[in-house]
Amino acid sequence: MTPLRCVAVLGLGEAGGAISHDLASAGVRVRAYDPLVRPADGLIACADEADAARGAELVLSVNSAKAAEDALRAGLPGMGENAVWADLNTAAPALKRRLGELAAEAGVAFADVSLMAPVPGKGLSTPMLVSGTAARAYADLLGPAGAHVTTLDAPAGEAATRKLLRSVFFKGMAAAAIEALHAARQAGLEDWMRAHIAEELAGADATFAGRLETGSYRHAARRAEEMRAAAELLTELDVPPRISTASRDWLVQLDGTPAPEQA
Repeated sequence: MTPLRCVAVLGLGEAGGAISHDLASAGVRVRAYDPLVRPADGLIACADEADAARGAELVLSVNSAKAAEDALRAGLPGMGENAVWADLNTAAPALKRRLGELAAEAGVAFADVSLMAPVPGKGLSTPMLVSGTAARAYADLLGPAGAHVTTLDAPAGEAATRKLLRSVFFKGMAAAAIEALHAARQAGLEDWMRAHIAEELAGADATFAGRLETGSYRHAARRAEEMRAAAELLTELDVPPRISTASRDWLVQLDGTPAPEQA
């Protein structure tokens, strides 16, 4: 397998900057472009997206979902034969499919890449999940440079779907923890709350999600009342009960509905 020689990185924010640094440290030539950030020493500063893409075997678009389509359109004129365009932005599956279609119309192989953990501290070794026509090519190019890539034999949008489903859980859990900790702080029980959260998470196993789901269906009416009371407590503590009321509403909706069969 021929080692990756040249990569373009579009976007030098937290993620793009860290990945660029690791690629350059691995001996890869990094052609970089960001309209707002000056490339660090060791990177080749480029005039625009197309300029960055020229001569690169792989283009990493790490700007934002809002800028992703414009970056692709601007970069396509610089793409060489057999070069891969990879979109690493967190975006809706529909946008990833749209980008894949635009790339295909231009004869460019496309990779839908989801970064499955925070990039700071991990850089290029951040776990990546990839789908799209160039998923395997992406892994073959970046793997030898130190990337941790898992490929899906699936079209663009499938990696994004999994990333966002994960986000529903993790970001939702984080929001619930923040709400509980704010309330516990107001009640003078923050240390107890932190210890309790840690204990519950440490005890989680492969049956944890199933038990949460089944119990919520089975005891929906009682738990809805419990969350009404919790929301009242938070209101008394001057903490907006955003997650608590959303939990109550879910439980009200589940009341009387049979739990789905688990795989």
